[in-house]
Amino acid sequence: MTATERITNIVVRTLFRIILKVDTTPLRKIPPRGPGILLSNHVSILEGPLLYVFLKARRATALGKIELWQNPLTRFFMQTWDIIPLHRGAVDGQAMRRCLAALAEGQYVGIAAEGTRSRSGKLQKGQPGAPLLATRANVPIYPIAHWGLHNVATNLRRLRRTRVSIRVGRPFYLRKPGDGTITRSDRSVMVEEMMFQLAILLPEHLRGRYSELSQMTTDYIEYAQHS
Repeated sequence: MTATERITNIVVRTLFRIILKVDTTPLRKIPPRGPGILLSNHVSILEGPLLYVFLKARRATALGKIELWQNPLTRFFMQTWDIIPLHRGAVDGQAMRRCLAALAEGQYVGIAAEGTRSRSGKLQKGQPGAPLLATRANVPIYPIAHWGLHNVATNLRRLRRTRVSIRVGRPFYLRKPGDGTITRSDRSVMVEEMMFQLAILLPEHLRGRYSELSQMTTDYIEYAQHS
């Protein structure tokens, strides 16, 4: 870790402790060493930095939309934390290769499950990036659900701290029953099963598209032995 990153992390952690009421002890469920995919819901630009600085000293990176490199402030954080730029809207081969390389080095890779922020805080449709990466790298996925961050702006205007909750679910692998080639249809089911693993961690009113837990299946889910 460079001196710049060390100082940045201290400053960011301090700011979070000032503006948030958050218990980060659930993050202790994440083993000290990877590899693995950290799969979270996406409601704010703050969750990435929050998870990143409180998961240290674990070796980790994450995917960030390429637009974040266009603003000098956000570019500073992206470069300091060595975040992997992602061109959204199509398969980004370069980003995929960098993610695979990071996982091969034993790092964690953070991915926002929905690809774009949920303005309401409710879970949206999952995107296929995580299943594609997880099956190629054969690494576990750690579901991390959080809520409360979408209230930060309102509470700051009222000079109030925001309560943020974090829950970490059982780590799991995505495996095709009976092995064989994984098809697009397989990945579609994997996405849904993966998202339900996030949904069961969230309060009922925030499960959104995945609120009907009776529809949850686990045909492609193989829970990790150490969970």
